[in-house]
Amino acid sequence: MKLKLDLHEIFNKGHDIDRALRGIMDEAVAKKATLVEIIPGKGSGQLKKRVLRFLDQKDVKQLYHRVEKDSKNFGRLFVHFRWK
Repeated sequence: MKLKLDLHEIFNKGHDIDRALRGIMDEAVAKKATLVEIIPGKGSGQLKKRVLRFLDQKDVKQLYHRVEKDSKNFGRLFVHFRWK
C-alpha cells in the first residue's frame, strides 16, 4: 500500500505541516503501508528541509525503515516502511 501527502497547499502554515506529517505517519503505521510519498515541492528547498528534520526526530525515525530522495524529481521524498 502506498500513501501520498502533497504539501503544496499548506507550505506556509507551520502547525498544519507538522500535523499533516504526523497524520500520514500514523496512518502508514495503522494501515501497515510500505511506502509514503511526500511532495514538498521544488521551491527553495526550505520545506523539504523541514520535512527531513521532522523525519529525523527520534520518535518518528523509529517508525520507518529508510528515506529516499527521488533522484529524478527534487521535490519528492519516499519514506519506506518494513513490517514483520
